[in-house]
Amino acid sequence: MMLPGFFYLNRMKGVTMNYYLGIDVSKGYADFVFINDKKKVIVNNFQLDDTFEGHSCFCNRLSQFVDQYPNSTIYAAVESTGGYENNWFNLLQKCQQSFPIQAARLNPLGVNANSKANLQRITTDKISAKNVAEYLIAHPEKVKYQSPDNHFVNAQKQWRFIKTLTKQKAQLLNQLESHVYSANPELLSYCKDGFPLWVLFLLQKFPTAKKLSKAKVNSVKNIQYLKDKKVESLINNANKSVASDNSQSIENIIKVTVDQILSMRKVIKEQHKILVTNFSSPEALLLDDIPSIGIESAVGLMIEIQYIERFQSVKKLAAFFGLHPVFKESGDGGSGYRMSKQGRKAPRCILYMVTLSAIQRNPIIKEIYEERVSKGMNKMAAIGLCMHKMCRIIYGMLKNKSQFNAEIDRQNRKDKKVMQSIKRIDSNRRFQPYDAKAPTSRRQANKRKEQMQTPSHSFVKLNSGSKS
Repeated sequence: MMLPGFFYLNRMKGVTMNYYLGIDVSKGYADFVFINDKKKVIVNNFQLDDTFEGHSCFCNRLSQFVDQYPNSTIYAAVESTGGYENNWFNLLQKCQQSFPIQAARLNPLGVNANSKANLQRITTDKISAKNVAEYLIAHPEKVKYQSPDNHFVNAQKQWRFIKTLTKQKAQLLNQLESHVYSANPELLSYCKDGFPLWVLFLLQKFPTAKKLSKAKVNSVKNIQYLKDKKVESLINNANKSVASDNSQSIENIIKVTVDQILSMRKVIKEQHKILVTNFSSPEALLLDDIPSIGIESAVGLMIEIQYIERFQSVKKLAAFFGLHPVFKESGDGGSGYRMSKQGRKAPRCILYMVTLSAIQRNPIIKEIYEERVSKGMNKMAAIGLCMHKMCRIIYGMLKNKSQFNAEIDRQNRKDKKVMQSIKRIDSNRRFQPYDAKAPTSRRQANKRKEQMQTPSHSFVKLNSGSKS
């Protein structure tokens, strides 16, 4: 008969046990639960506040747990919740100096999918904490534990700050467009691709059509970046303007809004310089070698990618960016491919702007784009294809630590075309050829006839000793 303390004694003799700490973070507090590798609760759920006292209590509880289970390793995780998890995650990393604990930050989408797979129908803070811990057990290959010296934490904060400022500037520009539509609508014909700087400077001096119509030609010519050819046209359009609001109030609103936009534009530019100065890495400098990718875009991409070893293949990186195609097929209905856009939005936006520039400056991307468009592909679809190509180039350069070489890429494309020209066997039908007597629908029958008539269709009879 096994004695009650036999398991404990074995553990004390040096058998290392793994325990999992799930943390469900809310605004101002968090729920905790310890489970073992059998998903059995070891320490019941408890809740602590995101304060100094709460953090001290957590350290005491962690110390007691380690004393109770001396030969143990604790794997802890929090979900990314827009920044609320940062304090707790920072505490976990500090605890690594004193306790045998590993800390990770999880994607909530994966945790939610895992809980659905377990048929979880009720969601509470306690259950969510356990779901986090169970995800660590179910998908260890998906979890990346981070060391305390994470270089990317400060860079990500700076990056998010710049994105926030950019979003606020976009909101101000939208408001300005609405105001200008009432005060000088003819001016918007020059702003179809955004507000040029000369328009902003013009609105600072002459915010309404009434003001601009009374302006002297020389005073308008002195505006920075404004070409002389446009001056007379601007004044004439202002004299014939259909503006509905020329009040003092709208003048003040437009001037203040323009001042804020120009000020925010200056701040964003300064923050970009700080980002490049403090967080540029050898990988970012390597990507800067690609035509159409500037150092700011390269740093932004590396902040999102962090280190290329996180991605086992280029498909993983494409999925991270949300560039991977999604195929939808429903029975006898229609089907097709589209970009998923389920990944990170920020790097996808960078890659989109980089690709637009590459279509003009990068010979490889330009060749691919023009070739696809000439064959009838939609322009936006061709841009999406070029984005995926840029993703593959970036992955190859970071993985091999090599500079961009257009000739290598051309050779790879030639090799791929040779492989595609080889007739392939339909592996899905390797056990049975298409049967014309099968009770399929008319659409499926016609589809089978077409496939059977193509030279690439053939039936492979497997040998008895071959594997499926």
